[in-house]
Amino acid sequence: MAAEPIAFDAGGTTLSGELSGEGVPVVLLHGLTATRRYVVMGSQSLQRSGHRVLAYDARGHGASAPAADGDYGYGRLAADLAAALDAAGFERAVLAGASMGAHTAARLAIEDPGRVAALVLVTPSFDPGSSRSDAELARWDALARGLRKGGVEGFVAAYDLENVSAALRPTVETVLRQRLSAHQHPLAVADALEAVPRSAPFEDAGELAGLDVPALVVGSRDEADPGHPLAVAERWASWVPGARLAVEEPGRSPLAWQGGQLSRLIAETSADVRT
Repeated sequence: MAAEPIAFDAGGTTLSGELSGEGVPVVLLHGLTATRRYVVMGSQSLQRSGHRVLAYDARGHGASAPAADGDYGYGRLAADLAAALDAAGFERAVLAGASMGAHTAARLAIEDPGRVAALVLVTPSFDPGSSRSDAELARWDALARGLRKGGVEGFVAAYDLENVSAALRPTVETVLRQRLSAHQHPLAVADALEAVPRSAPFEDAGELAGLDVPALVVGSRDEADPGHPLAVAERWASWVPGARLAVEEPGRSPLAWQGGQLSRLIAETSADVRT
């Protein structure tokens, strides 16, 4: 199933992506330091099940250009998402985002709900009730410094793999190396590492209470993915009206890491879209 390359302007920054499949529009939004491949991990299940899929690299990531204005905040990321919808010809779409992508999807849903048909919010980590601690921001800054000074190896050295369960540690390290090697502008990723954690996708959880679309929150258990606490995913599922929560069985690999399984969940949520 051949993908069509797409490039579009978003606030003076050229973003790169691809369109594939036919049917219900779906937009895939990746997380911080990832690329468009790292949402459904290359799975083509959505296209085979009747979906028109747009996947694009966020500003500064993958093949997309660095931010022309230096802005990597969520207001700008949501505006980029709106530009992506326009470029693809999508009036409204199912938004499926992981981490930073989940936060970006939520921000656009709050700002412009008419453009959102459904939400799949994968491993959100933002909690408006607890501001980022100095220690947490220092960790992101250390990753940025590691990437600037030592490239992929510097980033991996700064990443705290000891907090990941021993059984999953080799997989996490391999994926880190693969996805950090995929960026054309690693220094822009370092800039984003410092800026994105200091930005808030919304100020109050009550802003999510007005959403009226089918919604699914996908969480991961802390032993596999401590950077995206399950408790935060549970809170998001309680904040978004009618949202379902999906979590892997204990001891299993996270659903967020399984492209086929995640694609199935996106398709199930898409099937609930009101036409």
